[in-house]
Amino acid sequence: MDLESFTIAMYCRIDAVLAEWRTNPDWQRIRQRGPAPTLADSEVLTMEVVGEYLGLDRDTALFAYFRLEHPDWFPGLRHVHRTTFARHAANLWSVKAKLWQCLLDQIPHDPALSFVDSVPVPVCRFGRAYRCSRFRGEARFGYDHGSKATIYGFRAHLRACWPGVIPALTLASANIHDLTLVPELVNDARGQVLGDRNYWDPKLTAELAPAGIQFLAPFKRRETDPDPVGSRILTRCRWRIETVASQLVERYHLKRIWARDTWHLTSRILRKVLSHTLCVGLCLELGLDPLHFDALLTP
Repeated sequence: MDLESFTIAMYCRIDAVLAEWRTNPDWQRIRQRGPAPTLADSEVLTMEVVGEYLGLDRDTALFAYFRLEHPDWFPGLRHVHRTTFARHAANLWSVKAKLWQCLLDQIPHDPALSFVDSVPVPVCRFGRAYRCSRFRGEARFGYDHGSKATIYGFRAHLRACWPGVIPALTLASANIHDLTLVPELVNDARGQVLGDRNYWDPKLTAELAPAGIQFLAPFKRRETDPDPVGSRILTRCRWRIETVASQLVERYHLKRIWARDTWHLTSRILRKVLSHTLCVGLCLELGLDPLHFDALLTP
């Protein structure tokens, strides 16, 4: 499909869920008072998820792109300032979280087979860490095993269900070990949960067993692995979350933090996950590989 059809598809899915909320008395209204905004919430959310898919992860880039390149799609952009748009988008962080969870119920996935992993999220270059004032008191020093370097910032811990849907994601300081966040990530999981060697912990496996969770991870040290064949099978099985994590880093720029406070940071991470979830659903509807996002737009 072309970009216009892709944008319309995203808008229709988002607006359908928001319309259902407006007619459901059990859902709290998004706004309790005040005038209606110039841009509809569904329009702002659509620009965010489409922009993230296109690699536009900054509010200034989003606003400039859609105002200059596609003014007819969102005519309200002509009448709002960039800061108003950015504030509107950030204020919708709770809506993005609810929308993400609603879409999970509509996308086919296997909750009995999931994978856990983490992605380092630096807030600045290492050389500027001691002078950086962003997220002071929250960001910490940690180690990035992929680049084999020390970072200053956070780690995004995520769980992905087959075939690549993200049902849980949380952000923690970079110095917190991956195992610490596992109970939170698998809170509503069941069946098998696979991790890499960094997640090997027989004690944690025994603690999760009564909840119906079979937590599997290869032995911590490859050199003394008592079951190398089984470890290789687990490693091959969990390739799916490696692809998901790679998409969050390469396409959605998860390692680039433009936010300066937790409010904006939460909103921007949620819109990345929301865009990824919508793209997985659209791929499945079109009969494509669930993670073949490049095939959604034809040249």
